[in-house]
Amino acid sequence: MTNTTKSQVKALFFKERFFEVIPAIDLRDGRCVQLRQGKKEAVIFSSDENPVQIARKWVMLGATRLHIIDLDGAFQEERNNFGVIKDIAESKWVKGKAKIQVGGGIRSYETAVTLLELGVDRVIFGTAALKSPHLIERIASEFSSERVMVALDVRKGKVAIDGWRETTRLDAKDAAKDAEKRGAGSLLFTNIDVEGLMKGIEPEIIEEFVSSVHIPVVISGGVSSVEDVMQIREAGACGVVIGSALYKGKIDWYRCQSLAV
Repeated sequence: MTNTTKSQVKALFFKERFFEVIPAIDLRDGRCVQLRQGKKEAVIFSSDENPVQIARKWVMLGATRLHIIDLDGAFQEERNNFGVIKDIAESKWVKGKAKIQVGGGIRSYETAVTLLELGVDRVIFGTAALKSPHLIERIASEFSSERVMVALDVRKGKVAIDGWRETTRLDAKDAAKDAEKRGAGSLLFTNIDVEGLMKGIEPEIIEEFVSSVHIPVVISGGVSSVEDVMQIREAGACGVVIGSALYKGKIDWYRCQSLAV
C-alpha cells in the first residue's frame, strides 16, 4: 500500500467519523483477566465466566469488534488460548456480528495464519514486528494490510517488547513509521505508563503518535472515563480498547458506545 493510498484510507476514517469502542478480553489459562501494568502477578480482575459468554455479552451490548489478547502467549508460557479464541470466533453470537483482532505471542507465520484461518479479522504483531519485521510484509502481502495490526507498547516514549519486560531504545514514532512502511494496515498504541491504573490518559502523547503516521491508530491504556474516550477520538484515533475500567465498573459502556460511529 503506497503512502498516498494510506493517507486516503486515514482520510476516509476521519471523513466518515469512523470510531470503534472495543472491549478487551485478555485470556490467561482459559479465563478472562485484567492485569495492572502488564505484570502477570498483578491481577486486578479475574472471571470464572466462560470467555465465550463474555464475548457474547459485549456483542449483545453493541460491540462491533473484540480485542482478544492471549496473555499466556505473550508471556511465552507453554500453553496458549487458541481453543478459547476458536470457540469465540465460531460462536453464533460473534460470527458474522463482530470482528475479532487477536494478539499475544504471535511470533511466527504459522501462528498468524492459524489465527486468520480461525476467523480472526486481524492479527496483532508486537515483539515480532521488531524482531521479525518480514512477518508483517509477508502476511500483509498474502492476506492484505487490513488484516495486519502492529502493537507498539510504549514506556516513556520507547517501545517495550517481550510482554513489556524489556524496554528498547527505539522511539515509538520511528517504530510506527517503519511498521507502516512494511505494510501494517493499522497500529495499536498502548501507553504502559498509565495502563491498568484507571487514572486517565495522556492526550498530548496520543495526538503526537497518531499524527506521525498515515494509517489508522487504535489507543489502549489508562482509559477510565467517557472524557478519555472523547479526547482519544478528538486526537484522531480510529478506536479505543477498554479493559480494566469496563470490568471494574468505572466507565459507562453505553455512554462510550454512543461515541462509536
